[in-house]
Order: sequence, then C-alpha cells, then structure tokens
Amino acid sequence: MPTVAIERTALFTHLGRTYTDAEFDELCFEFGVELDEITSEREEATKSSTVKLSKDQLASLSEEVIYKIDVPANRYDLLCIEGISRSLRVFLGDMEAPTYQIVSPTEEASSTMTVVQSSTATIRPFVVCAILRDVTFDEARYKSFIELQDQLHRNLCRQRTLVAIGTHDLDSVKGPFKYDARSPKDIRFVPLTHTEEQREFDGASLMECYETDANCKHLKPYVPIIKNSPLYPVVLDNEETVLSLPPIINGSKSRITLNTKNVFIECTATDLTKANIVLDTVVAMFSEYAAVPFSVEPVTVNYVNDDNSIVKSYVTPQMYTRKETTSVKFVNSLIGIDVDPEPMAELCNKIQLGPARLLPAPSEEEGPILEVTVPPTRSDILHAVDIAEDIAVAYGYNNIVKTVPKTCTVGGEQPLNHLGDLLREEIGRAGYVEVLTHGLCSIKDNFTALGRPVTAAVSLSNPANVEYQVVRTTLLPGLLKTLQHNKSMSFTGGFKLFEISDVVLPDDKHVVTETIVGAKNARRVCATYAGPTSGFEVIHGLVDRIMTLCEVAPEEEYVASSGNKTNKLVHCKEGWAYTIRELKAGESDVSGTYFPGRAAEILLTSPKGGHRVVVGTFGILHPNVLENFDINYPTSAVELDLESLL
Repeated sequence: MPTVAIERTALFTHLGRTYTDAEFDELCFEFGVELDEITSEREEATKSSTVKLSKDQLASLSEEVIYKIDVPANRYDLLCIEGISRSLRVFLGDMEAPTYQIVSPTEEASSTMTVVQSSTATIRPFVVCAILRDVTFDEARYKSFIELQDQLHRNLCRQRTLVAIGTHDLDSVKGPFKYDARSPKDIRFVPLTHTEEQREFDGASLMECYETDANCKHLKPYVPIIKNSPLYPVVLDNEETVLSLPPIINGSKSRITLNTKNVFIECTATDLTKANIVLDTVVAMFSEYAAVPFSVEPVTVNYVNDDNSIVKSYVTPQMYTRKETTSVKFVNSLIGIDVDPEPMAELCNKIQLGPARLLPAPSEEEGPILEVTVPPTRSDILHAVDIAEDIAVAYGYNNIVKTVPKTCTVGGEQPLNHLGDLLREEIGRAGYVEVLTHGLCSIKDNFTALGRPVTAAVSLSNPANVEYQVVRTTLLPGLLKTLQHNKSMSFTGGFKLFEISDVVLPDDKHVVTETIVGAKNARRVCATYAGPTSGFEVIHGLVDRIMTLCEVAPEEEYVASSGNKTNKLVHCKEGWAYTIRELKAGESDVSGTYFPGRAAEILLTSPKGGHRVVVGTFGILHPNVLENFDINYPTSAVELDLESLL
C-alpha cells in the first residue's frame, strides 16, 4: 500500500475542520484508509540510523506534525493532499463531488502533438497530453504537484517503465509539439539537473553522467530503461527545442516554477490505458487550482508516417464519466445489510459515485437496479463488487450489525497441504532436516549451475539484485545453497536436507491447464544427501519410502519362490503403481544435473494401466553441479511432484 505523508496543518486547512489525532484516526478508518504513523521531520531524522545530524541541523528541521496515511494501491486519486482532502470533504458532506469539464483550446498550435510513428514505435509508442490553463501555484501546491508525479511513477507507472510524466511551462515554449525518437548523439539539451550551470548534454553522455554522478543518483534506476536502445524518445516544441527525454528528465527551458500559469502535461508510455489513467489523475487533482476550477484543455495527438500523412488521431485527456450498474439485492447480501433502494442511492454521493439512480427491476426476484456514475478518477471501479465495497464504506463498517452465520461449517486443510504435512513428519523420521528456502533465485542458480538449459520462467522486471531474478522452477538450488553455506558443519555422517514447497511454472494459454495469469504453482518435495557415504541406493530408499506412504506400489517387484529359492516377476494389477527408468544423458532438460548412468526417472501408472507420467527424478548430482555450488562431498538428490501423487 502506498503511504502519503501530509502536514497536519495543511490537511486541516484543506478540510476546513480540525481533529484530534484520535478523531482523525477514526475518520480514516471510517473512510477506508489507515493512519499509519504520526511523526515530524525532526522526529524522522532523530530515528534515522543512516544519517547522523548535528544539533544545529536537527534544530533547523521542522516540528510540524506529519500524518502518514496508507491508501489502497488502486486508489490513485488519494496519492496527494488534494485528492485525500477532496474525498474526505465529499464523504463528510461538506462539498459535492466535482464535475470535470473539457473546454475548447485557447491556442490551436499549443493543442497539437505530432507523433512520428515509425521511430517511436520501437521504444515508447504512445503519448497523451493535456493543458491546465491559468493555474495558481504556491510552495505547498508546487510541492504536492511534484510529489503526486513521484507517487504515480513509483506505483501505477512501475518505476516509469510503463508511463513517464513530463510537465512544462507552456508560456516558455511554442507549439505545435512533436514526439519523436532519435539517435542519442543527435539529442542535445540542458537537463533540469544542470540548470544552474547551463551544461548541455547529448543523449549518450547524459546517460553516462546519471550512472556515475552522485548528485543524480535518484535518476540512475531509470537509465537502463532506454540506455541500450539505438533511439531515445524526445518531446520537442516547434523550434526543435528538447522539452524532455522520457522517461529520464525534463529540459531546462520548460521547467515549472511558482510563477508558471499554464502547464503542458505529456505522458509517454508503453501502455496506452495506464497513460490515460495517469493523465486523468494529474489533471483531476490540480485542475482545482485553475481559473475555472476542474477544467482542462484537450490536446489532439496525430500519428504520422514518414511522409507526414496522418495515420490515426485521438484527443486527450479522456476524462470519461461512465455508468455502472448493480442490483440493490446483491449489494445488501454482499455487505450483510438491509438498506432500501432510495437511501442506497443517497449513499453513493458520499463516495463520489453519484448521482445515482434506480432503474426498473428486470424481474421481481432480482429487484431494482442501482446505476452509479463513475468519475474519471475512479479507474478502480471494475465490477459490481467494487460498487458494493464503496457503499459499505459510505454505510459505515461499524454500523453493520454482527450476526451469527446461518450455516455451520468446519474448517480443514486442503488435501495437498495435508499430504505435505504427513510427509514432513515421515521424512523427518527418516533422518532428514527440513529447510525453508527463498522462492526467488538467480537465472544462473535455477538453470546454468544445475547443468540445465535456460527455459521459460516467471521473471521479475525490476529485481532488487541478481539473486532475485526469477521465481524458482525447482527446489534443488535452495537445498544446494543451504549445503554451500553450512560447510562448517560436520559432514562425516552425511548431511540430509529436504523441503516441501511450491515452485512456479509458466502456463501456456493454449493448453488445457490455462490460467489467467499465465503461470501456476506446483507443490514439490525435494531432498538431498551429502557426505562421504552418499550413494544412489540411499536416495532410492527415500523414493521407495515416499511411494509406500502414498500407497503407490511398485509396478514390477521380485519375490522369493518357496520352491526353488529363485526370483520371479510379479506385476501390480490393482491401484496406482510406479516404476523406475534410467535417465539417459540428453533425454530431458534435467538430465545434465545428474551423473551419467546414476540417474533415474520415476514414472506413475494409473490403476487402469494407462499412459505413464514422469513425476520426478533422482540420482547422483554431477560433479560440475557440485563445483558450481562449492560442495565438496558427493551428493544425491530427489525431486517429486506431490500433486501427481495426490
């Protein structure tokens, strides 16, 4: 959940009311947000363990009380003091929800953005724009304007990879504007970070500067987004002056100041839907400071070919107000209340979903239908459930009467979890120590170090470090790294580890196991035995033990004949069965993990003798794998799919 820091005095000024800390905490609860912390600038500096300040420095810091408010991750309209105070005032009935209006452009030249489609399509293909006319800034409003952009960049914009916001003083530049992508060496401008010295950079040298300059370390995380691209996106005015280099920095010429009256906003993006949400949010929050409150001027975006012929065109911002419906009966049943249709429509005004009206009932059983008005700031309203949730907030969670459920149920474990718990106990009794390892690992540990080819895996777009690149597709790296970090322990009698946990596998949307997110969890059991006496037969014994506990019999077993003391083959004809088959080098992606000739696959056969399915592998690990994980003793391992056994 994003946390918004707001000075208490400024917030109460916006609200036109004052509260004690306890009263405001209660108001936050009623509204559906949380007052996380009450602090001050000086108190924050005192608690910080990384920066030590002198007494004079501490004395210069403000003691103004700051409220840190946790807001829902999908409520982008609450990421600044304007949005929070406006929503609370509507909730308290002190004002009606504003009506946003798109007015006619003042200047035709300033209200046009031309996009060179052939070049921008390779880097950041979309741009949306708007103009705030006759805006009045002061220090507090200017600070909030910048902080909202930072909050959006961190959350919805995914560290500027999806959307980057650029704001410019419209009076300092000349339209019409142009969005293009050019070679780094052909881009020259003075960035905001070097305004005072008026130092000019080209695109390539600017990237190098931001990677090394300690004064610009806040921009370093964004450099990799475009650094290796042959073309960098640029926004230019009619005189070919670079206004911004998305998603990194704006230019010096169009910088916003306290004296700025007309603001040109451009959002470049790789996702057009999110770009429109970001633009609508910024416009909705700060259009209240315009000469005509809550008004905005549109910009026409034209995509052109190399011959300047228009390919497509659209007008932004959208500022769509849409209608959504739900049944009164559904809302009452979901929340657990009994509110008549007319009062329920009144509640919608408190949560900026008004005006609401009642539609005729399609059937007597379903009852009347509630139609609400969703403003452009509420992109989080996607379903009837979202409407019901907001109505519950307006009604008041404390006003919902507690009742005893009409049905009596008994909770229990999921079968897969129950099987895992039973196996944990039995594998522990076999002398293995359970570990719980991290679900994220590096590509090297998950694939290369195990002697496996790099295949599809769920990857992180912005990993904290190289150790957290992908979600593991096997439990083995975690166990081997545990052995690696416990080399000081005595391995004389062998070191036995096991883990029962989930791996995450990509799920092809074209197969039967289709999932919404394109990935699925798979419960695995994995065990390793490292030590001087480690051998194939020991880990084979654990495999047989697990199968016995799961009541899966060997498909073929040898028994002694009472007559001539010889062995004969007996086939398992009833129930589930398993068999062991040699895993030859190159037969599968996992074969490189094991020593040739000392690896096997575990195959499961259905009671009807159907198709055999590979549910796991085991064997002696290859010396190269042991070397990659810096393990000095022979190690055997097994990994099984528990869901197949279930």
